[in-house]
Amino acid sequence: MSSTGTKTIQNYLSLVKFSHTIFAMPFAMIGFFMAVMKSGKTFDWTLFLLVILCMVFARSAAMAFNRWLDVEFDKKNPRTAKREIPAGIITRKNALMFVIGNCLLFIATTWFINRICFYLSPVALLVVLGYSYTKRFTALCHLVLGVGLSLAPVGAYLAVTGEFSALPIMLSVLVLCWVSGFDIIYSLQDEDFDRSQSLHSIPTWLGKAGGLRFSELLHMIAAVLVVLIGYFGDFGWLYMVGAAGFILMLILQHRLVKPHDLSKVNIAFMTTNGIASVAYAVFSIVDMFVTHGTHGRYFQIFY
Repeated sequence: MSSTGTKTIQNYLSLVKFSHTIFAMPFAMIGFFMAVMKSGKTFDWTLFLLVILCMVFARSAAMAFNRWLDVEFDKKNPRTAKREIPAGIITRKNALMFVIGNCLLFIATTWFINRICFYLSPVALLVVLGYSYTKRFTALCHLVLGVGLSLAPVGAYLAVTGEFSALPIMLSVLVLCWVSGFDIIYSLQDEDFDRSQSLHSIPTWLGKAGGLRFSELLHMIAAVLVVLIGYFGDFGWLYMVGAAGFILMLILQHRLVKPHDLSKVNIAFMTTNGIASVAYAVFSIVDMFVTHGTHGRYFQIFY
């Protein structure tokens, strides 16, 4: 591949912040393996790859759409003015074509998974794309983002089983609270700018201190759900190690960020949450195999 082609790929990966896939993807993997265990099916590499592709296409569409829609705000905000579209690295037209292409690829991929995933694919896109509009009229936009990412574990579970179940839904609510909480922390950086542009967020509504309290509440709920999933899912000690690490990372990010000191927001946002999601997923998935095996009775209280 030419250097120009490589640079173009790098620009689009930067546009969609591909590294942030580390947040939702591990939870999709937990949902996938939960379903494999419950159904007793043989691990299917093709299906596994299709689930990963769905995650990549949906998230890329959502992130690029957000950048496309918010370009005028991004131009005015010193923190975001150097992003690819406002900086002229990627044109608005090309960004929109990229969004449409990823949406079509997402829907097409769900067709090869099962009918329920295909029929629900427009709903999923409506949620993940619709989030970008919510900051224009509600401070609860962070919760809508949380809902979008929370579709990952349920979607992966549906891909294998074709049906809903309580435990993966609990996992999705955990993702909702976790993501909404850390998105509030990230948005602290733009409180003044958002207020000047009449954009809505928890920090513009409650202030920095109030926003952090709201985030803490959401993360407390997430911590409780981590424990409840371990209990009702009949997980073993490996899961508990991962759960403890996840909760520790929640606590750490709130110790790093203070209303009067936002210098460590990026560490709290990317580093602690990246570690939390990956470690939790690894320990959870390994525990499934160690504790229950591939044919053991799994999560029997829910089925």
